[in-house]
Amino acid sequence: MLFNSLDFAIFLPIVFILYWFVTDKSLKLQNFLVLVASYLFYGWWDWRFLSLIVFSTLVDFSIGRALGVEEDERRRKYLLWTSVAVNLGFLGFFKYYNFFLENFIEAFSFFGYSIQANTLNIILPVGISFYTFQTMSYTIDVYRRNLEPTQDIIAFSAFVAFFPQLVAGPIERATSLLPQFYKKRIFTYEEGADGMRQILWGLFKKVVIADNCAEYANLIFNNYEDYNGATLILGAVFFTFQIYGDFSGYSDIAIGTSKLFGFSLMQNFATPYFSRDIAEFWRRWHISLSTWFRDYLYIPLGGSRGSKWQKVRNVFIIFIVSGFWHGANWTFIVWGALNAIYFLPLLLLNTNRTHVTSVVAEGKLLPSFKELIQMGKTFGLTVFAWIFFRAESIGHAFDYIYHIFNNFSFTPNLPLYGLHQVSLTIIFASLIYLTLRDYLYERVLFVKNYWTVEILVILSCGSFKSTQDFIYFQF
Repeated sequence: MLFNSLDFAIFLPIVFILYWFVTDKSLKLQNFLVLVASYLFYGWWDWRFLSLIVFSTLVDFSIGRALGVEEDERRRKYLLWTSVAVNLGFLGFFKYYNFFLENFIEAFSFFGYSIQANTLNIILPVGISFYTFQTMSYTIDVYRRNLEPTQDIIAFSAFVAFFPQLVAGPIERATSLLPQFYKKRIFTYEEGADGMRQILWGLFKKVVIADNCAEYANLIFNNYEDYNGATLILGAVFFTFQIYGDFSGYSDIAIGTSKLFGFSLMQNFATPYFSRDIAEFWRRWHISLSTWFRDYLYIPLGGSRGSKWQKVRNVFIIFIVSGFWHGANWTFIVWGALNAIYFLPLLLLNTNRTHVTSVVAEGKLLPSFKELIQMGKTFGLTVFAWIFFRAESIGHAFDYIYHIFNNFSFTPNLPLYGLHQVSLTIIFASLIYLTLRDYLYERVLFVKNYWTVEILVILSCGSFKSTQDFIYFQF
């Protein structure tokens, strides 16, 4: 079920009414309703893959209880690695089996050996990369004794399958989301209004920004040989705004929907394209994933401690794994490696934490000239890396880049019909962000004084029809 579909527009108010007016007297009934609604939400796509969620849930629930009573450290590690193996095993089979098989065959062919093996027609379950990481956070935190194992199978199942963020995040930690299923939720008008505003803003990002940018980004990337360098750069910029509007829009809808039911999810984006260096960008882009890798992979590897070689190694591991998490294609690995290369100078010069506590144009309306230069440089590097992320293959990416320089012109050779509309939409949205960035950082979208902006957003959403799936559904 898609957030931008009629099905969800009918589903959400029905669940909301049942949740607050039928099951509101019993916390267990509310949790059970959330679980049923989550399974219905996911099964609407393909009910057969519900078995994966159920199996993963039962495995980690059982392992969590076992970890709670087991004191022998060797056995505790065995239990932890069983959970990791089951979750990553499912993820590896459905997402990476054909990738590894094809590259294995090609590697042997390079040395003159022929191997006969058939790939499988595997359907990638929607959201598997998200909910496997979410449920793994539970067993890891229980193993680390940061969280008491739950005895409530309904609450835990609802935590794993929580429908607002099930298929594309944010990836919630068990330490943050699971305890919310134990406490009685109370509906307030303020939270409900904030939730609706955030849903509205998410729909604006998706329907108005992402889907309109997608039309031109797809046209240019799919027919790049027909266009000059300026047009190809424009295509990369359109994809840059498309993926942000698409993914952060989904996160906004997920966070806003959760507020309607009394839950609080973590912020997943914090105006990343206003970043002044790549380190700041990654603290503001897909925050739930980057912090997950930081806490469960980067820090255990040693983080920024140790020799320079160890620091460099850890940076490349974290970025390449993050790239590979996105999909079974060398394009994602190169995209991750590129971001590691961008990050290295900051790490080696100890400037990677320069912008941890400050925000751009802090205390001012507009950024300084120096900040504009920093933002422009970071944005340019990000746009270049997105070319690899969007390309169908490594060859496609390099050919796209080659055509930028080989056939460069300052004037795009692209039909201008509708182009001005998309460009003005991007500018309009950027101005909203720039003006309201202090509220956005605090996850408060609009205040009462900005009701005119909300009306404009509603009218904008009503003027367009969403025709594109969410990009991150494929991950």
